[in-house]
This record gives sequence, C-alpha cells and structure tokens, in this order.
Amino acid sequence: MTDVLVVERNASTAATMVGALRRQGYTARSVDTGARALSACRDTDLVLLSLELPDIDGVELCRSLRAGSDTPVIAVTDLDDELERVLALRAGADDCVVKTWGFREIGARIEAVLRRSRPRSGLPDSITLRPLHIDPRTREVRLHDRLVDVTSKEFELLYALAADPETVVTRKELMARVWGNTWVHTSRTIDTHVSSLRAKLGSSGWIITVRGVGYRLGYAWSVPEPSAG
Repeated sequence: MTDVLVVERNASTAATMVGALRRQGYTARSVDTGARALSACRDTDLVLLSLELPDIDGVELCRSLRAGSDTPVIAVTDLDDELERVLALRAGADDCVVKTWGFREIGARIEAVLRRSRPRSGLPDSITLRPLHIDPRTREVRLHDRLVDVTSKEFELLYALAADPETVVTRKELMARVWGNTWVHTSRTIDTHVSSLRAKLGSSGWIITVRGVGYRLGYAWSVPEPSAG
C-alpha cells in the first residue's frame, strides 16, 4: 500500500487531506513542520508538500528533499500562482497542485507521479553523443566527462530528445513522456525546463526550438571537439 506523507502546518487541513487519501486507499500521515518532513521523508513513498510552513520556506524544503532522496514530491500551493509553481518545479517538485483542487484529481496526480518514478524493467540504453553522455541507470548526465547536476524532469526531457537526435519531438509528446497526461498547466512548464537545461549545458545550441511544433536536440553534439594539441 502506498504511503503518503502530508506536510501541512494547519492541523484541520492536514486531517482532511489524510482522511481523503485514506479513503482512496493510501496509507497517509502528516507532519506540520519542514524539519519533521526532512526526518520522515525517507520512510514514505511520496511527499505531498504544502509550500506554506512555519519553519522552512517551502521551495527551499523542496530543494532539500530532492537533494537528500529520490522520494517523489508533489508541491501544494494555497493560490493558483504561476511563479510559485515554476519555483517549486525548478526546486525539484515532480508536480504542483492548488489546495482548492479536488482530492480525486490529487489522487490521480499521485498515481501519475508514482508511475513515472517506479523502477522499470529493461531500462533503455545509455546515449553517447560526444561530448554528451546520458546514463538512465545512474540518472547521470556528463558533458566533457563533467557531471551535470540535473533534476529528474530535466533528465527525462533531455533523454527524450537525445534518444532520436535528428527528430523534432512535439510539445504534446514531451508532456506525455515526461510529465504524464494529467498535467494541466503546460504553457511554460517545458520552456522553463529547457531554459534550465540550456544554462546547465552551457549553450543554447544543445536544444533547438522548432517554433509551433516542439524541440529537437541541437548540433552542438556533432561539432568536433578541439584537439588536445
């Protein structure tokens, strides 16, 4: 049975969320501070994280949770604020929902995030496009043998593009592959992750925007590396 940790400072709201999750078949419990969330997150299957906490900024807590474990995180915001969602996603959240949305939708999002995070049999092969190497087994990206620190979603986005570097991948297909079909706010999600990847790879030439269609891997990988001499 899937264990969900609810991180929510308001006791009444936490009790309501825990009760709703249990009725949907989850094992659920709650903590009311970021410090307690950091202690409890390793013993749970998914964290449902309110961004409004009394001791730690929610976005910073999301970043700490992601740095310390691979436990999936769904951020919960009080308001339907695009900037807050973008910050949470950049900090490593796997999804972001608004607290006023129905619990059936939150349950569907939990299942979608868990499907994407569970280990799959028969992992795809590593991809090497000199000087870029992408390893799905270790979830590592290396450029010129240097480890590039990417989030889970950035890794999946880059892998989807690199798997067929000559092909344009549509925005709709990327959303389905990386975020699942339950994601609603699609307008800037991909753009935000592409921008972050370009910055981490050190060049906009790695990912090319095909206006009105989607993205493809750029030709930075096909440029010969400078000789040692």
